[in-house]
Amino acid sequence: MGTCQKSGVDTQVEHLRQLYGDEFAPDIFAAIEALRTKYGDDFHEPGATAQLSEKDLLLITYGDTLTDHGVPPLQVLRRFYRKYLQGVFELVHILPFHPYSSDDGFSVIDYFEIRDELGSWDDIGKLAKDCRVMADAVINHTSSQSAWFTKFLKGDPEFSDFFVECDADVDLSTVIRPRTSPLLTRFEDHDSGERHVWTTFSSDQVDLNFRNPQVLVAVIDVLFFLIAKGARLLRLDAVTFLWKEAGTSSANLPETHLLIKILRHAISEFRSDVVVVTETNVPHRENVAYFGDGHDEAHMVYNFALPPLTAYSFIVGDGRRLSDWASQLNTPSDEVCFLNFSASHDGVGVRPVEEILTEDEIQQLVDATIAVKGRVSSRTLADGREHPYELNCTFLDLISKDSDDVSLKVARFIAAQAIVLTMPGVPAVYIQSLLGTSNDLQRVEQTGRARSINRSQHEFSSIVSKLSDDKSLESRIFSALTLLIGVRRRQSVFNPYESFRVLDLGSQVFALQRGHTSDDATISCIVNLTAERVVINVDTEISGADLLSGDVLEAGQHVLSPYAVRWLRNAGQD
Repeated sequence: MGTCQKSGVDTQVEHLRQLYGDEFAPDIFAAIEALRTKYGDDFHEPGATAQLSEKDLLLITYGDTLTDHGVPPLQVLRRFYRKYLQGVFELVHILPFHPYSSDDGFSVIDYFEIRDELGSWDDIGKLAKDCRVMADAVINHTSSQSAWFTKFLKGDPEFSDFFVECDADVDLSTVIRPRTSPLLTRFEDHDSGERHVWTTFSSDQVDLNFRNPQVLVAVIDVLFFLIAKGARLLRLDAVTFLWKEAGTSSANLPETHLLIKILRHAISEFRSDVVVVTETNVPHRENVAYFGDGHDEAHMVYNFALPPLTAYSFIVGDGRRLSDWASQLNTPSDEVCFLNFSASHDGVGVRPVEEILTEDEIQQLVDATIAVKGRVSSRTLADGREHPYELNCTFLDLISKDSDDVSLKVARFIAAQAIVLTMPGVPAVYIQSLLGTSNDLQRVEQTGRARSINRSQHEFSSIVSKLSDDKSLESRIFSALTLLIGVRRRQSVFNPYESFRVLDLGSQVFALQRGHTSDDATISCIVNLTAERVVINVDTEISGADLLSGDVLEAGQHVLSPYAVRWLRNAGQD
């Protein structure tokens, strides 16, 4: 086992002292060290780092998005990956694959098992040999059907303080809510007594009590187990709400950041090449705080403001909001970066842009969602009012119009994805976007859940047939997007940590330059956000060969066709 640097040990113990007190910190640290021993020396790789490169793109998928009768879905996913995605995506995020009771996997019954209908740990291990797997660590809450909660209700002393209880009469009006359901849920224990348990997301998702250090140690056990099974990226789900405190917002509290520091240290000491990713669907200012000082919290944070700002830009044909926001992006060190995306298994959140877009502008996003038969999920504010929280819609449909022909629909969508691919950080593509999926209204009707609209399942043979037809929407999107990715992977300026600057080429265009102008090592990424021809002025610092078309754009005026994408390699480069 690798030895910790003394300063690292001291820092970890200090964090534990701040959270749990001087008396308990040494024993908690010893328990974490015992877990490292439990999982063995084989997982420590001296010198390995969590650094990522321009070749690292992430595919987001459920384990059973692709199906084939009689074949475990995880094996179908690996077959699809090897047939279509090897050399395209180096990273694959498999959404929760454990037994669960609700929320499509995010109410975990058993962290140490794979759902029988999905496959096995062996299937995860085989895929992990082809790519780096990102696993979900759903650590804010667990299922009300989990063994931990069952033992809690039965009065097992080991689990007596594992969940957050609260008197039903306590004023919790200041707590920030991501849902409209009640914050406390009443349960009956083994003595027929009432237990009011904190349930941030639903009555089936009971919140873990991190005030109890045994919960921290149990969660780290889960994280180490996932790493031992092959995960090289860990997505820490919903960490915004980890620490609860009546009379506060119970969101992004200082104690929550201490917890992330403790988890990051434990993970990095266990295996230094594991990437820690935080999922915090909150206003952008709060989201970026999970970088910490650039060394002690997340390696990557989801760039949650990017999806709604990109969608808004295409819906209104104006990129000023997106450009203004992007020009202010920064990270506290060159060891951390954003995870950029336009769509995920969840909808497009609007909380991240509450301090960026006006209420009227957010309403334009809501109206666009409703116009394409999407759904709008809400949250409850402190004054009891409901407010839009999330747009449930495929990104393809969100920025499309009924009058679009296929060519226009594809061009607009690929232009949007080009923005994701050029932003500083690591790009992530949701499998429904890659496959050109539209709103699944039938699935919404079947499940009664708005998020099901973007969680379609596909027969493997059907996908193969569609991708083989070069005239199909699915094939055209898949081919165009993988082509962009292929070009991107060959350009070192798309390294996640490389410098950038936003260019001003007019409100109808979003333009970003990656690399250093001092040595001409730049690529200027230009996207027409409109269905109109747009004239732009190209100067000598932007001019160059288009990596996508091969055309050379000299300094001067040029016309961009509707939804055109240009990646200009500066003319000063060989």
